[in-house]
Amino acid sequence: MPAARILVVQGDKALHDVLVEQLDPSPDFEICGCATGDEGRRVLQERPFDLALIDSDLPDIDGRDLIAQLRQDGFRGPALMMTSAASDPEGAHDPDSGASDTISKPFRFSALLPRIRALIRAHEASDEAAFAIGPHLCHPGAKSLVGPDGTSLKLTEKEVAILRYLHRAGSSTVSRDELLQEVFGYHADVTTHTLETHIYRLRQKLESDPSAARLLVTDPGGYRLMG
Repeated sequence: MPAARILVVQGDKALHDVLVEQLDPSPDFEICGCATGDEGRRVLQERPFDLALIDSDLPDIDGRDLIAQLRQDGFRGPALMMTSAASDPEGAHDPDSGASDTISKPFRFSALLPRIRALIRAHEASDEAAFAIGPHLCHPGAKSLVGPDGTSLKLTEKEVAILRYLHRAGSSTVSRDELLQEVFGYHADVTTHTLETHIYRLRQKLESDPSAARLLVTDPGGYRLMG
């Protein structure tokens, strides 16, 4: 499966560097770090993320206010807020902030990692993770593709991974090599033909006329989702 994209918004440089250093080596995650709320908000508007890890005490904004802004901007993924005793003396989770969960500083990385994984899993299984492909709605957690008439088709894990990765790329073309690396991991028994077979099967489910694809199109060197 493609690595989950995590945005870390942490104004304390030492803690920021430790978080990125601990999370980045994992093949399950792709990490982007920001030092201010303004930078974090801008980055989230430019590209999709699967989870935002946000400090409550940012240099330019309260973390709760930042999460509220991100929700207004349309970010539907889980937001895990790092709180301190000073900013959150009771250690309470404030549902009005829009945060999915909180973790109190100082914390061990061994306590943070399960929280991150659990939030991502829960989000992927929810309707919030669904995304549109033309008239269809892809539900990654349910591994299903719902058509405009309400008909639901089952998707394989690899088919979901391909659609999700192409969806993340927006209007950009994703090369065959990149899809092979991110979805299949370049196993010795995986070839371009394997990818083309998956694309063929996806078109049978997506397209009204698979021979003239309009939603999952082939570009020079790769593939792209339309609509």
